[in-house]
Amino acid sequence: MATLSFNHTTVRTPKPKHFTINPSKPVRISLITPSNKNIVRNLPLLRHFRTCSSVSESSVSIQKEKEEEEKKDFEDEDDDPTAEMCYLDPETDPESITDWELDFCSRPILDVRGKKLWELVVCDNSLSLQYTKYFPNNVINSITLKDAIVTISEELGVPLPEKIRFFRSQMQTIITKASKELNIKAIPSKRCLSLLLWLEERYETVYMRHPGFQQGSKPLLALDNPFPTELPENLFGERWAFVQLPYSAVREEVSSLETKFVFGAGLDLDLLGIEIDDKTLIPGLAVASSRATALAAWMNGLEICAVEADTARASLILSVGISTRYVYATYKKTPVTTSEAEAWEAAKKACGGLHFLAIQEDLDSEDCIGFWLLLDLPPPPV
Repeated sequence: MATLSFNHTTVRTPKPKHFTINPSKPVRISLITPSNKNIVRNLPLLRHFRTCSSVSESSVSIQKEKEEEEKKDFEDEDDDPTAEMCYLDPETDPESITDWELDFCSRPILDVRGKKLWELVVCDNSLSLQYTKYFPNNVINSITLKDAIVTISEELGVPLPEKIRFFRSQMQTIITKASKELNIKAIPSKRCLSLLLWLEERYETVYMRHPGFQQGSKPLLALDNPFPTELPENLFGERWAFVQLPYSAVREEVSSLETKFVFGAGLDLDLLGIEIDDKTLIPGLAVASSRATALAAWMNGLEICAVEADTARASLILSVGISTRYVYATYKKTPVTTSEAEAWEAAKKACGGLHFLAIQEDLDSEDCIGFWLLLDLPPPPV
């Protein structure tokens, strides 16, 4: 690994290459952050819509007619915002999909009764599995969700997941209860990046085009952003520093998570459509501790989401799970430290929110005991 070094004077705005995708039939997400219009993330979505017609398969007597009908349905529904989705990548081993990402929430859409429609959206982190289904607001409970999870498994021919991640604290009771009855571990976490980006794409390409769309409708279940609390004693480090790594070294660290006994978590940068020059410096936070292994082990169970420099309070904020924010570190507020924190935060925003957290035994060490690649995304519009 390249040496982590603190050099705030060289923090600069990266110049990324634009990422282009040319699969046979993708739906492209171009998420342009307000901080830097030159950063573009393109997320290919492999989509397959499920026909909601009442016509049974038995009514099609000739295989050729059936294939033509299915082709027509696909073409028609490709532009139909009311269509539901049921897709499994045929090249993916169903047994390999053990973790799901799930959102169960109302949408800015009114049904025929004038009530807000709810929608279940499920995927895995590689988008090999994709499923959506609308529900009226009077059937929203753990039983409905449990039955839907079983239906997804049966219709797509995949086993029930071992884990389900979700990012809305208001739905924790329903999701946790439904999951528990199916022996699935429910994990509250904002590390549902594929799901979050997919929802952003669906807002523009599906919800806004739906005949029942309500312009200006605010999300019913807004994401929590609570006041930061005191850091638990077992999570304290001894020293910390703002650091930078070339993008090539960051990718190397992420790859090494699978080959070395290192705590942490990476991101599928190719799937997220992040294309940055290898020499671009990615901002991060290095934390040193004489008990680095124990610290990294504790951190590993937190579902770390992001690190934020709060210049107003001269502190660093660690976001974990879905609704927990800790005062991770503090510093003496001076013009110099404020400038350094602002430069670090600006570098993070210039990289589209990409940053990292490294746990080391010493700040001068070339090895990490723990490494988490993080992406600070804005909340979805729904």
